[in-house]
Amino acid sequence: MSLEATMVYANASNFNVGCTEMERRALLTFKSGLKDHSGRLSSWSGKDCCSWMGVSCSNRTGSVVKLDLRGSAGCEYGRSCLGGELHHSLLRLKSLNYLDLSLNDFQGIPIPNVMGSLKKLSYLNLSYASFGGMVPPHLGNLSNLRYLDLYVLPFYQKLWVSDLNWLSGVPSLKYLNLGYVDLTKSKTNWLQAVSMLPSLSELHLPGCEIGDYLPHVPPFVNFTSSLLVLDLSGLLFNSSIPQWLFNFSSLVDLDLSGCELRGPIPEVALKNLCNLRRVHLSDNHFSSKINEFVGSFSECSNSSLEALDLSQNEFSGQLPDSLEHFKILKSLLLSYNSISGPIPTSIGGFSSLEVLHLSYNSISGLIPTSIGRLSSLEELHLSYNSISGPIPTSIGRLSSLEELDLSNNKMNGTIPEGVGQLTELVKLFLESNSWEGVMSEIHFTGLTKLEVFRISSSIKSLVFKPRPDWIPSFSSLIDIAILDCLIGPPFPAWLRTQKKLQSVILSNAAILDTIPDWLWNLSPQIDWLDLSGNQLGGKLPNSVNFDFARLVDLSNNHFEGSPPLWDVVSLYLANNSFSGPIPWNIGSVISSVEELDLSGNHLNGSIPYSISKLKYLYTLDLSNNHLSGKIPIHWAADLSTLDLSKNDLSGEIPSSICSSSFLYWLKLSNNNLSGELFPSLQNCWNLQALDLGQNRFSGNISKWIGEAPSSLSILSLRANMFTGNITEQICQLFDLHILDLSHNNLSGPIPPCLSNLSALRFLANYDPPSLFDHPFYNKEMDLDVKGRMMKFTRTLSLVNIIDLSSNNLWGEIPEEITNLSTLGTLNLSRNQLTGKIPEKIGALHLLETLDLSCNHLSGPLPASMPSMTSLNHLNLSQNNLSGPIPSANQFLTFNDPSIYEGNPKLCGPPLSTSCSTTNDGDAKDQEDIDKDEDASEMFWFYISMALGFAIGFWAVCGSLLIKKSWRHAYFRFLDEMKDKLFVFMTVNVSCLHKRMEVERNTGRG
Repeated sequence: MSLEATMVYANASNFNVGCTEMERRALLTFKSGLKDHSGRLSSWSGKDCCSWMGVSCSNRTGSVVKLDLRGSAGCEYGRSCLGGELHHSLLRLKSLNYLDLSLNDFQGIPIPNVMGSLKKLSYLNLSYASFGGMVPPHLGNLSNLRYLDLYVLPFYQKLWVSDLNWLSGVPSLKYLNLGYVDLTKSKTNWLQAVSMLPSLSELHLPGCEIGDYLPHVPPFVNFTSSLLVLDLSGLLFNSSIPQWLFNFSSLVDLDLSGCELRGPIPEVALKNLCNLRRVHLSDNHFSSKINEFVGSFSECSNSSLEALDLSQNEFSGQLPDSLEHFKILKSLLLSYNSISGPIPTSIGGFSSLEVLHLSYNSISGLIPTSIGRLSSLEELHLSYNSISGPIPTSIGRLSSLEELDLSNNKMNGTIPEGVGQLTELVKLFLESNSWEGVMSEIHFTGLTKLEVFRISSSIKSLVFKPRPDWIPSFSSLIDIAILDCLIGPPFPAWLRTQKKLQSVILSNAAILDTIPDWLWNLSPQIDWLDLSGNQLGGKLPNSVNFDFARLVDLSNNHFEGSPPLWDVVSLYLANNSFSGPIPWNIGSVISSVEELDLSGNHLNGSIPYSISKLKYLYTLDLSNNHLSGKIPIHWAADLSTLDLSKNDLSGEIPSSICSSSFLYWLKLSNNNLSGELFPSLQNCWNLQALDLGQNRFSGNISKWIGEAPSSLSILSLRANMFTGNITEQICQLFDLHILDLSHNNLSGPIPPCLSNLSALRFLANYDPPSLFDHPFYNKEMDLDVKGRMMKFTRTLSLVNIIDLSSNNLWGEIPEEITNLSTLGTLNLSRNQLTGKIPEKIGALHLLETLDLSCNHLSGPLPASMPSMTSLNHLNLSQNNLSGPIPSANQFLTFNDPSIYEGNPKLCGPPLSTSCSTTNDGDAKDQEDIDKDEDASEMFWFYISMALGFAIGFWAVCGSLLIKKSWRHAYFRFLDEMKDKLFVFMTVNVSCLHKRMEVERNTGRG
């Protein structure tokens, strides 16, 4: 309550002349309408009502002037709230000027109209009391009202107004709180209504529904000089910040957090606000440079500002030295921004600073030693940055420090012993850094108030070794987490002195021991127990009573015997040596369990049918055991993750397995399951991951693919007996980024529409957070990558694979497959593929594994292949490829000739065949081919001559034999030709003889 309100009601006192009988009866009637389960009004008896709890009377007239029935926070859980109805007998309290019914539970009843008839009422507080319905406009009759608080708890009840014009009837109002009241139905807009309150000093409208009304034109406002506190937090304006909001020159407290305001803050915005003490602008989208924003404050505010909250925005740049100008700044909250650079050494100038939060930024460099000068500092949060170096020894001088959070940075070195001098320290967070050295009891000497201690070392070089007989100076430790550090071999005995432990995390701590009995004695109060990754052994008791435990993780140890059935929310017992069957009554013994992991043990027998009674179960992992029999028919309605892989289960998948509409991860690989997928999985509409590899499933795959849920992002059916074609309907699974159909009997071509798989085309967060984001349970999958089976867990969402190897696929590799720009592994080996490697295959810049071996591919290696700069595993063997092997980029690293063998016409390193030899051989081959072609031509030439001669001969001779006249004429022609030829030859021989005689005689002469 404000100071003025206190002064107004100072005349109320329990020392009075006694209340009137009429008012006493009015109060008793009012009480009769209330529900008082805890007896808070048990003192309301006797004649003097002024002595009753919550009742104050005037010490002058004896009249009741004050009725304070304020409850306590959380009263609904302890049933100490008042409820029921508000009887109109309150109207008989004629002098009542103070009424407080806040922090009660009236379960949605409307505020009675009679409230508007309490004419002298100047203070009315109905906040946090679960009233509902319409705010009565009759409140405008309370002309003396100075304080009105109607804050309603969000999500419980809802108050709304039909019109805010009634505010004009309460001109003296100084304090108004309508938090989470729905103002959208008001005929008068909220800003116009509150403008009618000239004396208003505090306006609180957090979380109100106002539509999106935030005018950028300065309205007429009566209270620009009187307003001290303006709280508009949670009003979803979704706009830039209007300048007129900074015209209230008297403003002391400004809260615009969570308003969806965006853009830069005007540099002149804060120049006129000289009286500002507290500025809350968190959870918006402001994008100014942090140094520019600090510079926008006026010099006069340097001596008044006490709290500045800019967390959860988009501020960038480096922390300026000018921050030290805020001489009395006590709280500086800058977490969740994009601030970079080092922490300035001038930070030590904040002598009055009590709270400094810089977590979740990009701050780098060392923590300056000047930070040790912040003698008033109570909270120092620097987590989730890139701060490096050791903890400065000067930190031991922070004598007022209560919380120190340096987690999730890049810090290293040893922990300074000066930490033990922080006598006020309550919480110490040092996890996820690279600490080394030894921590001993000296580091905790003065930490008498320590309640939370968390530390881990990413390089696992920190040893936590106090003396064996050490008794800590603190005894109220609630939360301890020591991870990836050396604690053991023995279990730390000093923990038994801490009787208030609720969370114990000692994972990967090299403890070689059994769990001591004293720890089990603390089980009723334990909320979190994580002893995973040690070498703890022995048998675990079944009788441990965890009353409030959310998580028990004992995985990756050496426990044996039967698995304990502890009724906790999350029970992780994976990778131990538990044996025997799963208890048949598991469904009734751990009825509260939501997550159960028994994988990696030696459990045998069948899965008990009572497991269906675990009605809250949503994660079940029984993989890697020796379970046999059939998969149970009934499952929990909320089941979302089911892993039964690596067992000896047989039979078919029951069609009821998808009775849970939430099932999104189903892994049944490495069993002896059989049958067809359709109709077994026809109701699995929300599946995101399905792994049925290494079983004996059969049938035509095309039918089920046509019915596959469109939400699938992982599909593995490898090593089964499926047949049929890969239908184009698979291309409708746009979120698919792991597709493994290898080692089946599939046939037909590869569908070109695989390029429609958008999850393999665009760099985007296509995987739903629910599929991979779980802080404790890691989903895993075995995939054939780089020629060997590899296990993927946390990086599974980043893996992009198409594996169609070892089938009977034929046809060419579709050119469209080169559009899958984010593909990491492409395995098409051991098929019947023909044609060339796609020319644009170099467009697969992120491809790391390419296996096209054992096909019938031909032609040269595409010139674009060296563009695959991420490629680190290649196999092109056993094809008909030809030409030179590329000698650029990644191909220079492929020195194993076996990846090219079986391609006799390939040449160049790493093969022994040089491309020049190959060219000579090619020329000789061409000459042989030419000779073969010439011989063939000569053969057909002689054949045609023989045929021509035969045809010509018989054409002539046949005619002479048949036609007598032709024969006589022909022979006469021959006789004449014979005579002419004889004469011609005789004459020419005679002439030749004479010429030779002449030449001989001439030669002699």
